[in-house]
Amino acid sequence: MSCRVSGFIFFILLIQHVTVRGQQQPHFTQYLFSGLVINPAYAGADEVLSATFIDRHQWLGLEGAPNTQTLALHALTKRKRVGLGLLVSRDEIGVHQNLSAQFSYAYHLPVSRQGILSFGLQGGVLHLRADYNKLVTNSAPDPRLAGYFLNEIYASVGTGIYFRNKKLELGFSMPELLPKASAINDSTTLNFKNLNAFAFARYHLDLSPAWVLEPGLLLKRYGNLPVSFENTWAITFKEVLTTGLTYRLRESIGLLMRAKLTPQFNMGYAYDYPLPANLRTFSPSHEIMLQYRFSYNQSGIKSPRL
Repeated sequence: MSCRVSGFIFFILLIQHVTVRGQQQPHFTQYLFSGLVINPAYAGADEVLSATFIDRHQWLGLEGAPNTQTLALHALTKRKRVGLGLLVSRDEIGVHQNLSAQFSYAYHLPVSRQGILSFGLQGGVLHLRADYNKLVTNSAPDPRLAGYFLNEIYASVGTGIYFRNKKLELGFSMPELLPKASAINDSTTLNFKNLNAFAFARYHLDLSPAWVLEPGLLLKRYGNLPVSFENTWAITFKEVLTTGLTYRLRESIGLLMRAKLTPQFNMGYAYDYPLPANLRTFSPSHEIMLQYRFSYNQSGIKSPRL
């Protein structure tokens, strides 16, 4: 098939009756190391000022394939129970170019000697751009999209809850509560964002003083699509080197790695191999993470996470 956006012409085939459904919340294999990308209640959970940058390129070699860059900043305030965060994302897939900025507020409530229950809210703006004239094929373009150029700004609101102690982490979030739609004409509407929900669990099992096993589970729900299942098994050596395997149901298998290069600077990498047969002719996905945690003292107590 000849097209300027090779492989992503399936976008046209998603037209059913009068609706086109666009891309949903981007996913990251290394969400384990940057919880703010899926849950606003995580803001401040690192107990220091934390800055994380993730660059993900999916299905390299496929023109128009998804690529996403995200910067997450968050910190615990001097009140200790309040966390603030900022999440800035650039997401590109096919003819879509999305830019978002989200501010997060989290309240951390001690519920036991070692357990903390956090409630989070986030709000911000989402800028969507798309030039559907670039969807060119051997056949005539769909008349409902011909000549349409999207350039819209939408409000964005989300919420989440997160529990953590030394052994267990549990979270549920809905980072996108408001639907996003644009009416082309009386008969065609583009729906870009639907209700998104994430459920997350992670357990820390001490195998020895040096080794920690961390199994994790992530369930994702995008609008009316089937629930997506993701399972990760990671093992950490002396809090310095983490390696793991991840499986995304009917989508991909992957390898992830994180290294603590200094007490404050972490670097991570993830490699995802696609499972669908029609994507195996393209390169796997690659994801790089850079993370810096600024240690500081509050009343002479240094964060135990560093």
